[in-house]
Amino acid sequence: MDIWVALSELLRNLALGGAALVGSVLAWRQLSPASSQARAANTQAALARRSHVTELFVRAVGQLRDPNLEVRLSAVYVLREVAKDFPDLSDPVFELLQAYLREGGFAYGDDEPPVDIREIIRTLQARIGEAA
Repeated sequence: MDIWVALSELLRNLALGGAALVGSVLAWRQLSPASSQARAANTQAALARRSHVTELFVRAVGQLRDPNLEVRLSAVYVLREVAKDFPDLSDPVFELLQAYLREGGFAYGDDEPPVDIREIIRTLQARIGEAA
Protein backbone atom coordinates (compact mmCIF):
# COMPACT_ATOMS: atom_id res chain seq x y z
CA MET A 1 0.00 0.00 0.00
CA ASP A 2 2.91 2.38 0.63
CA ILE A 3 4.02 1.97 -2.97
CA TRP A 4 0.59 3.14 -4.22
CA VAL A 5 0.71 6.24 -2.03
CA ALA A 6 4.23 7.06 -3.20
CA LEU A 7 3.26 6.50 -6.86
CA SER A 8 0.15 8.64 -6.42
CA GLU A 9 2.19 11.50 -4.93
CA LEU A 10 4.78 11.20 -7.68
CA LEU A 11 2.11 11.41 -10.39
CA ARG A 12 0.45 14.35 -8.62
CA ASN A 13 3.78 16.23 -8.34
CA LEU A 14 4.57 15.55 -12.01
CA ALA A 15 1.14 16.84 -13.03
CA LEU A 16 1.58 19.99 -10.89
CA GLY A 17 5.05 20.56 -12.35
CA GLY A 18 3.70 20.14 -15.89
CA ALA A 19 0.84 22.56 -15.18
CA ALA A 20 3.31 25.10 -13.75
CA LEU A 21 5.51 24.75 -16.83
CA VAL A 22 2.57 25.23 -19.20
CA GLY A 23 1.38 28.25 -17.16
CA SER A 24 4.84 29.79 -17.25
CA VAL A 25 5.09 29.38 -21.03
CA LEU A 26 1.64 30.90 -21.54
CA ALA A 27 2.42 33.84 -19.22
CA TRP A 28 5.70 34.49 -21.03
CA ARG A 29 3.93 34.49 -24.39
CA GLN A 30 1.40 37.00 -23.07
CA LEU A 31 4.06 39.31 -21.60
CA SER A 32 6.37 39.30 -24.60
CA PRO A 33 4.14 41.48 -26.83
CA ALA A 34 3.29 43.75 -23.91
CA SER A 35 6.95 44.41 -23.16
CA SER A 36 7.60 45.07 -26.85
CA GLN A 37 4.77 47.58 -26.89
CA ALA A 38 6.11 49.21 -23.73
CA ARG A 39 9.57 49.55 -25.27
CA ALA A 40 8.07 51.03 -28.43
CA ALA A 41 6.02 53.50 -26.37
CA ASN A 42 9.11 54.54 -24.39
CA THR A 43 11.06 55.06 -27.59
CA GLN A 44 8.25 57.13 -29.06
CA ALA A 45 8.00 59.24 -25.91
CA ALA A 46 11.75 59.87 -25.93
CA LEU A 47 11.62 60.94 -29.57
CA ALA A 48 8.69 63.26 -28.90
CA ARG A 49 10.50 64.81 -25.94
CA ARG A 50 13.65 65.27 -28.01
CA SER A 51 11.62 66.91 -30.79
CA HIS A 52 9.96 69.25 -28.27
CA VAL A 53 13.32 70.26 -26.79
CA THR A 54 14.73 70.86 -30.28
CA GLU A 55 11.78 73.11 -31.03
CA LEU A 56 12.33 75.03 -27.78
CA PHE A 57 16.01 75.40 -28.62
CA VAL A 58 15.37 76.70 -32.15
CA ARG A 59 12.67 79.11 -30.97
CA ALA A 60 14.90 80.45 -28.17
CA VAL A 61 17.81 80.97 -30.56
CA GLY A 62 15.56 83.01 -32.82
CA GLN A 63 14.35 85.08 -29.88
CA LEU A 64 17.85 86.14 -28.81
CA ARG A 65 17.78 88.93 -31.43
CA ASP A 66 14.25 90.10 -30.59
CA PRO A 67 14.05 93.86 -29.89
CA ASN A 68 11.92 93.19 -26.76
CA LEU A 69 14.08 92.66 -23.67
CA GLU A 70 11.58 90.30 -22.02
CA VAL A 71 11.60 88.02 -25.05
CA ARG A 72 15.41 87.92 -25.12
CA LEU A 73 15.56 87.26 -21.39
CA SER A 74 13.07 84.41 -21.61
CA ALA A 75 15.14 82.92 -24.45
CA VAL A 76 18.21 82.96 -22.20
CA TYR A 77 16.26 81.25 -19.42
CA VAL A 78 14.92 78.60 -21.81
CA LEU A 79 18.41 77.88 -23.12
CA ARG A 80 19.73 77.65 -19.57
CA GLU A 81 17.05 75.11 -18.65
CA VAL A 82 17.63 73.09 -21.82
CA ALA A 83 21.33 72.89 -20.97
CA LYS A 84 20.54 71.84 -17.40
CA ASP A 85 17.88 69.24 -18.25
CA PHE A 86 19.64 67.77 -21.30
CA PRO A 87 23.37 67.41 -20.65
CA ASP A 88 24.03 66.27 -24.22
CA LEU A 89 22.78 69.69 -25.41
CA SER A 90 24.67 71.75 -22.83
CA ASP A 91 27.80 72.18 -24.95
CA PRO A 92 25.91 73.53 -27.98
CA VAL A 93 23.90 75.88 -25.73
CA PHE A 94 27.00 77.31 -24.09
CA GLU A 95 28.86 77.60 -27.39
CA LEU A 96 25.87 79.45 -28.83
CA LEU A 97 25.73 81.86 -25.89
CA GLN A 98 29.47 82.51 -26.15
CA ALA A 99 29.21 83.16 -29.88
CA TYR A 100 26.24 85.46 -29.26
CA LEU A 101 28.33 87.55 -26.87
CA ARG A 102 31.40 87.52 -29.14
CA GLU A 103 29.63 88.33 -32.39
CA GLY A 104 26.90 90.57 -31.03
CA GLY A 105 28.87 93.79 -31.34
CA PHE A 106 27.47 95.09 -28.08
CA ALA A 107 28.79 98.53 -27.11
CA TYR A 108 27.74 99.82 -23.72
CA GLY A 109 30.66 102.03 -22.84
CA ASP A 110 30.60 102.66 -19.12
CA ASP A 111 26.94 101.68 -18.89
CA GLU A 112 25.94 98.37 -17.43
CA PRO A 113 24.77 95.85 -20.07
CA PRO A 114 21.09 94.93 -20.21
CA VAL A 115 19.79 92.20 -17.95
CA ASP A 116 19.71 89.60 -20.73
CA ILE A 117 23.44 90.01 -21.38
CA ARG A 118 24.14 89.89 -17.62
CA GLU A 119 22.14 86.65 -17.39
CA ILE A 120 24.13 85.12 -20.25
CA ILE A 121 27.34 86.07 -18.47
CA ARG A 122 26.05 84.57 -15.19
CA THR A 123 25.07 81.39 -17.01
CA LEU A 124 28.51 81.08 -18.59
CA GLN A 125 30.25 81.86 -15.30
CA ALA A 126 28.22 79.17 -13.54
CA ARG A 127 29.29 76.71 -16.24
CA ILE A 128 32.92 77.64 -15.71
CA GLY A 129 32.44 77.24 -11.95
CA GLU A 130 30.99 73.74 -12.48
CA ALA A 131 33.93 72.73 -14.67
CA ALA A 132 36.51 73.88 -12.11
